Amino acid sequence: MITAVRTKGEAFRADTLARLRALTPVRLVGDLLVMVGVLLLDLWPGPWAESKASGWTLVAYFAVYVVVLPLRHLLPATAMIAGAAIPFFGPAMMVVLSYTAGRRIESWVKAVVSTAMTFVVVVLLWDWDQRPLDIEPVYGMLILVTIFGVGVALPFLVGRYLAQREALVQAMQDREARMRGEHRMLSRQVRLRERSRIAQDMHDSLGHRLSLISVHAGALALDPSLGDKQREAIGVLRSAALTGMGELRAIIGVLRAEDGPDDDPATRTAESIDSLVSDARKAGVLVSLVRGGQAHPLPSRVSHAAYRVAQEGLTNAAKHAPGAAVQVTVKYEPDALVVEVRNNPCRNGSPAQAPGVGLIGLTERVRVAGGILHVGALPSGGFRIAAVLPYEETPLPDEPEDEQDETESPRGIRKWAGVGSIAGASLVLVVIIGGFTYLGAQPVTDVVSQENLDRIQEGQAEADVLALLPAGDEPLVADGERKSQASPEPPGARCVYHITDEQSYLAKGTRVVRFCFRDGKLVEKKIHVQRTGQ
Repeated sequence: MITAVRTKGEAFRADTLARLRALTPVRLVGDLLVMVGVLLLDLWPGPWAESKASGWTLVAYFAVYVVVLPLRHLLPATAMIAGAAIPFFGPAMMVVLSYTAGRRIESWVKAVVSTAMTFVVVVLLWDWDQRPLDIEPVYGMLILVTIFGVGVALPFLVGRYLAQREALVQAMQDREARMRGEHRMLSRQVRLRERSRIAQDMHDSLGHRLSLISVHAGALALDPSLGDKQREAIGVLRSAALTGMGELRAIIGVLRAEDGPDDDPATRTAESIDSLVSDARKAGVLVSLVRGGQAHPLPSRVSHAAYRVAQEGLTNAAKHAPGAAVQVTVKYEPDALVVEVRNNPCRNGSPAQAPGVGLIGLTERVRVAGGILHVGALPSGGFRIAAVLPYEETPLPDEPEDEQDETESPRGIRKWAGVGSIAGASLVLVVIIGGFTYLGAQPVTDVVSQENLDRIQEGQAEADVLALLPAGDEPLVADGERKSQASPEPPGARCVYHITDEQSYLAKGTRVVRFCFRDGKLVEKKIHVQRTGQ
């Protein structure tokens, strides 16, 4: 429990510091204007002041306002509930506290609980005994609900709606910025993929040709029939080829095969290995080709990878072991194609070099085709490149899917941001308007119906007449006002006044009927109009 309290305290401290850092001159001026407006409206002699406080009492009120108004940003729910409990807080103060609570409280559960607690405080502190005696309790409750709805609920819902819309706009802006970043990243990946594809093709094709040129030049330099100038030119040609290969490797860098269309698969297939070996022989490489097994149809990606394995093996042999015998093997096994290139040790006895960038790219190419590549030195001192490739098309390795960002879960937000606030405000208005409409349609006093008025005649017994009249009615006008414009009562008679149910707006008054009794009988039934403003 201590840990939980400490965690909440640290979170509150961090939130407070964040709000202080986010405080700008514009926000500070706005808050000061709100404070001045509330003080001028609620405190005497403001138009909404409920008590004529003066002297030190007014100073105390002023001090409480100055403390609570800034505090509403840090403790919005507490400030709203406490505001409802402080008797001298005026309407403007409650509207500001409720609006701020709606904007600051994020959890809808906390919003509902804090609003309900505020309503309970208002009900408990409502002075039921001081209501006018002629107001029904249901009217008093409706007035209480109206005051709470207008002063607390509606400002709270307006603040919550604006906060939700602001959060939605911010989320959309963040999403747009993230999409722009992802678009730039995707464009960069596409460019890098295309560059890698071009670089791979340059290494596989151009590098192989340069290797053949170098081998041809070396073989030609051994011809005894050539003169010194020709040998010098051939040396320059071979040196240029070797320099070009070095520069090509420097430009290409570390290559990685990317998922994409195979480069020219129609001319670089497993069947084209024969021509590849033939070109190497013409260049002076001692190479032999061994084929085995029954030929099997190959997917385009697999056939192209087999060609690249043979090409890279011949290129490496010509570059790192010039003059050594090379053997290329293409064997169709029952379940896979095996392509192997092995060469004998270099004649000059130089040690085998580490795998170059071509082998790194070749490893990726074979992996994409669904196969396995083995590269390594032989016990005899030579070098071996072997690939095992499947006969069937294999799916490309899937990129890991991005995990769904939990912060963008609908919370629904976002899709339904503000709908709850609008629905709540609509409900409050429906309750207020509907309640007053319903109560306004109800009769507020008992009246003498026209039917009973016609049945009452002079001379009837007083008990019979009283039985047809409403008992304990609450008039539309006070009892004294019903008599002020009537004719003088009959001498010695006891008269009662009632409202009739036939009222006329054109009459600009209230129809009042007077019943006068003497000696237990009705002696007079007379109707007059009690005009207003007279």
